[in-house]
Amino acid sequence: MAGSESGLACARCGKPAVLQCPKCMELKLPREGAAFCTQECFKASWSSHKSVHTKSASGTDASSISPERSQSGWLYCLKKGQMRGSKLPHFEWTGPLRPYPISKMRMVPDHIEKPDWALDGIPKIEPNSDLQTRVEIKTPEQIEKMREVCRISREVLDAAARVIRPGITTDQIDQVVHDATIAAGAYPSPLNYHFFPKSCCTSVNEVICHGIPDARQLEDGDIVNVDISVYYKGVHGDLNETYFVGNVDEASQQLVRSTYECLEKAISVVKPGVRFREVGDVISRHASMCGLSVVKSYCGHGIGELFHCAPNIPHYAKNKAVGIMKAGQTFTIEPMINAGVWRDRLWPDGWTAVTADGKRSAQFEHTLLVTETGVEVLTARLPSSPNVFPWLSS
Repeated sequence: MAGSESGLACARCGKPAVLQCPKCMELKLPREGAAFCTQECFKASWSSHKSVHTKSASGTDASSISPERSQSGWLYCLKKGQMRGSKLPHFEWTGPLRPYPISKMRMVPDHIEKPDWALDGIPKIEPNSDLQTRVEIKTPEQIEKMREVCRISREVLDAAARVIRPGITTDQIDQVVHDATIAAGAYPSPLNYHFFPKSCCTSVNEVICHGIPDARQLEDGDIVNVDISVYYKGVHGDLNETYFVGNVDEASQQLVRSTYECLEKAISVVKPGVRFREVGDVISRHASMCGLSVVKSYCGHGIGELFHCAPNIPHYAKNKAVGIMKAGQTFTIEPMINAGVWRDRLWPDGWTAVTADGKRSAQFEHTLLVTETGVEVLTARLPSSPNVFPWLSS
């Protein structure tokens, strides 16, 4: 999962948030649904946002709804108090894609070690940790755990890649991800994280990130990103790839390949002494040469015992990221590259970020370890990884 550069995203447009709804603060509602980037976004959202206060007063706010109450079909999407109901909400859809029904939340066996949000959807340790401002240098023991969880994460993503074809639903992909994660003795990190209802993110066509697996069948010519995060032995691994569904047009093929190259070029500069802000310069330079744009609202992030922490790794040029890379740090780089404009919008479900112009977007992600001499790609492809990218075999 991508991080927001400010930690919280605006409930209306998805941009980094700096304001909090005072009524939500008074009612002690989750911060994630009460954050806005400007007064204008807050005012524009008021007619729909104020219903969250009413639901809270009546005892039916998002934090009081358990997964067991959600049935198959159109499922309450808990993060922002919005509904995927029997009718589509009023929304200026930017592209052809629409939300489809979501199945009920999948269960995790009792013997699986779980993060602290697994039961109630609310992370407790992560928001207040000093690792939100301090970049951790991992111990050798922590690094070995990171290698292990990242190998599992890779194997889970590879399992998903093998089933992608026209006709399969993204919910079926989520089932494969869930089952493979549980079989490895691990927990799917996104599941119930800030009430996210699924075990992975599936972002199709114009979806930039955080797409919710649902009942829509993938169609010939689609592209789909599958974002995997796994929790095992107290640490998280995180990676994603964008795949072709059947016969994809040349422009989409070039978008996906260029995005892959953006990540590879960014990884090539990772080593001790490099400033975190330089990652965005490298990515933006290549994206611009390819006639593409770089999403600014979401960024790479530190990872380890916390799912998201310092450092923030913006992917665009001339960013204000602070700090330099040091051996022992682990973080993700996960550029989101658009065929059209870089701006994004957020669907009413509170999670699905889409391109503002409806054109396609692609993403690739790795979890990285800074070494004494360079970088180790912890989520690197394995000899057993499926051969799904033509440029890797040419």
